[in-house]
Amino acid sequence: MSNILKLDKVEKYYGNKSSLTKAIDDISFEVDEGEFVAIMGASGSGKTTLLNCISTIDRVTSGHIYVGDDDITELKGNELNKFRREKLGFIFQDFNLLDTLTAYENIALALSIQNKSYRVIKKRVGEIAEKLNITDVLNKYPYQMSGGQKQRVASARAIITNPKLVLADEPTGALDSKSAKMLLESFNYLNDKLNTTILMVTHDSFSASYASRVIFIKDGKIFNEIIRGDDSRKEFFDKIIDVVTLLGGDASEAL
Repeated sequence: MSNILKLDKVEKYYGNKSSLTKAIDDISFEVDEGEFVAIMGASGSGKTTLLNCISTIDRVTSGHIYVGDDDITELKGNELNKFRREKLGFIFQDFNLLDTLTAYENIALALSIQNKSYRVIKKRVGEIAEKLNITDVLNKYPYQMSGGQKQRVASARAIITNPKLVLADEPTGALDSKSAKMLLESFNYLNDKLNTTILMVTHDSFSASYASRVIFIKDGKIFNEIIRGDDSRKEFFDKIIDVVTLLGGDASEAL
């Protein structure tokens, strides 16, 4: 199985010599094609900074990040824009849908930018909408949809271009428990049936229990890592809670 993502001794500093903060401290790990990996850590642990570096929103201070054959720490200008457009999918906590576009138009936008034909766009959007159970909202605007529907539309938009890697930043943070569960089950469908590779940052143990592997970050370093294997989701959730407790987190926040 090939690597989709590889981090090699990544470090990220903020500030200057008089006030220097090391947000990421010599982190290395790999994500294989078709994996669903969660990254957990308390506020200030470095998990969001790590995601920002992988998504090219931020640049590393040292080290390298590879997505497929691309060393993304070396990409600039048009090459970087092309990489973001074609190789990455993004799912944000606050959806980031365009209010003036329907769900269909939000999902189709990335394909339109790639100059795909109307016939191809219609077919691809229809297929993804059916798989994520959002066919009935395609003609609605974001203000007409529930939080769960908006997040599934955002998920459809993220995978419509068949990216190598989908990055999800606290995707259930703005959802109620029912909508969160539906979204996470959609992630499992994308991962199991479509072989979508997902890297999800979350502080929520329930969300992390849907992943196949969880990497725990503390003070910018990898603290621990657990693999689900043959465990049930409930058994995996209990193991996650145990590590969260070791991290010094509040178990009530993790539930």
